[in-house]
Amino acid sequence: MIRNLKNSSKRKLCNVLFLLPACIVFAVFVLVPFLQGIPLSLYQWDGYSDTRTFVGLSNYLQVFKDPNITEVVGNTLFFTLLYLIGCNVIGLLLALLVKKTSKLNAVLRTIFFMPFVLSMILASFMFTYIYSDVFYALLGIKSFLGNVNYVNPAIAAIAIWKDSGYCMIIYIASLQMVPNEYYEAARIEGCSAIKSFFNITMPLIVPAFTANITLILAWGMQAFDYQMAATGGGPGHASETVGMYIYKNIFVYHNAGYGQAIGILLTAGLAVLTVLLTSYLRRKEVEM
Repeated sequence: MIRNLKNSSKRKLCNVLFLLPACIVFAVFVLVPFLQGIPLSLYQWDGYSDTRTFVGLSNYLQVFKDPNITEVVGNTLFFTLLYLIGCNVIGLLLALLVKKTSKLNAVLRTIFFMPFVLSMILASFMFTYIYSDVFYALLGIKSFLGNVNYVNPAIAAIAIWKDSGYCMIIYIASLQMVPNEYYEAARIEGCSAIKSFFNITMPLIVPAFTANITLILAWGMQAFDYQMAATGGGPGHASETVGMYIYKNIFVYHNAGYGQAIGILLTAGLAVLTVLLTSYLRRKEVEM
């Protein structure tokens, strides 16, 4: 009994030590800057001078009166929805295609995953060229990035192309953990492949859905790189996201306090949304 407790304590200590470097990096580069930004959001400040005027919660109240907020939040939510659905659907389909272990599937997995290792800026520049030159030369279609109605789906397509391979890897790991005995029992009972997928596979890979949906949701709500590199927020403000609006307020409009307030509200809202979504998906998970 005592030996088991010692072994358990050693394992917990080992796990903590493995997590410690990541926790330190997160604290230094994410948590501390975020906490430092909270006092700044209470001031009217241009971002570089020594002059600051305390305004209390005025910056936060201004967010709800800002006529531009509705548009940038709408752009962000629309982009995130397309990005979330596209990455998970394509990632799952790719995972089903290459889930079996073989040399060919190993090569295909590498090919499908390769876009994920590219930078967001490079991916955006690549697709900017494809939309503007390749599509027009082959199909006579003008760039989607210059069309108010198609710019957000076009940028979402870039993000989906880049990150679907990441979702695929998580789905493959989850699919390979489903016991074959369940499928064999289903075949004996006369279940079709479609019924087996929806009644066996889907319930058992909910943890993979939880991981992918929460990650893609967070990445989508914080979107900045794709839009900045591909369109700069245009045409007009049709593709401007909350992340871009924060950037412009701090570095372009020199209204750093207001930009910080928007960023804190975005972080708080995203945290609440993530917790609610994760809690809901956790309740749907099934023990194997």
